Amino acid sequence: MGGYQQYGLDGASPVDLVVALYDGIIRFLHDAAAAVDRRDESGRRAAAKRATDIIIHLQSRLRMDIGGRPAEALSEFYAAIFAEILQASQSASRAKFEKAIDCVRNVRDAWREVARDAGDNPEVGEMIPTTNTDPVAGGSSWTA
Repeated sequence: MGGYQQYGLDGASPVDLVVALYDGIIRFLHDAAAAVDRRDESGRRAAAKRATDIIIHLQSRLRMDIGGRPAEALSEFYAAIFAEILQASQSASRAKFEKAIDCVRNVRDAWREVARDAGDNPEVGEMIPTTNTDPVAGGSSWTA
């Protein structure tokens, strides 16, 4: 089983999918922080890479042509959080991973608000990145 069904996202809205990707980033950052505690260098690096892979995917799907300032702000956020995760992994810093988790959680919560508002405003959906592949599972097709 792949795609939406694997994650219980069959029939999910694009905003719900973005929230699920943020949840994945948070999960992998927690895994990386736990690997720091275990002094598991390969586990830390693997978890950090999975988190940054999702960020790269989200960044690549931004619709700068129609997203305007919100898309620019997300692009800047993705660049900053990517750098934060790299620094956390390179320095094996639980504190830096926790800071990244807090930042991602705050933006994820904002996306949840967008999800609530999307039903009332169809234009909101035009700014939302769409996804054709599953960066968490390594490429399973996602179809809306």
